[in-house]
Amino acid sequence: METVRRTGLIATKIGMTQIFDATGEAIPVTLMHVDSNFVLGNKEKNKDGYDAVILGYGKAKPNRVSKPVKGQCSKVKVEPVKHIREFRVSGGAQLEVGKQVIVSHFVLGQLVDVKGTSIGKGFAGAMKRHNFGGLEASHGVSVSHRSHGSTGQRQDPGKVFKNKKMAGHLGDERVTIQNLEIIDINSEMNIIALRGAVPGNKGSIVYIVDAIKKAVPVSANFPAAYAESN
Repeated sequence: METVRRTGLIATKIGMTQIFDATGEAIPVTLMHVDSNFVLGNKEKNKDGYDAVILGYGKAKPNRVSKPVKGQCSKVKVEPVKHIREFRVSGGAQLEVGKQVIVSHFVLGQLVDVKGTSIGKGFAGAMKRHNFGGLEASHGVSVSHRSHGSTGQRQDPGKVFKNKKMAGHLGDERVTIQNLEIIDINSEMNIIALRGAVPGNKGSIVYIVDAIKKAVPVSANFPAAYAESN
């Protein structure tokens, strides 16, 4: 049986805080602001080779966007947007063009996957980058306590193999965190609280989708939850 795939939502990471449950236990949560997710178009399998929904997020000044983006937005009577994202969906899960998808698209307690760009940390050593233990604190080791040690062999094969774990660039890459639980949804402020950490800096753009390894809750709106004003 094919898993139902709905569109995701584009959001802005606000930051982390904590929420206390009924027992007084502190739950670490990440707050996500979900606003102005407008449907700019759809793609269909018989025409484009696959099914997808194109969403636009955020409001941009007309002089700060390209002509193709202006044309795409004006065609569906939507103000220019800052970000455009395409979400793969199941057949029949396309959305009505020009509509706005809101936070109630997801439901309380649902598990979601979040995609974002991790914080860039520049050039990092092997201990920070790969969690190496480092060299001994004594027994002749001097000045090289945090080095990664030997990187290769002797004359045979006489080289360093590809993908050897060494010091190098850390962070600033696409990361997906799976199965994060939705702790709270504030429809008035368009905020979703997710249990745990989410990749990216404060103010960065992230993408929230239904958990690929879990079934979509029966109470979830299909194909999406629209704003009443639209």
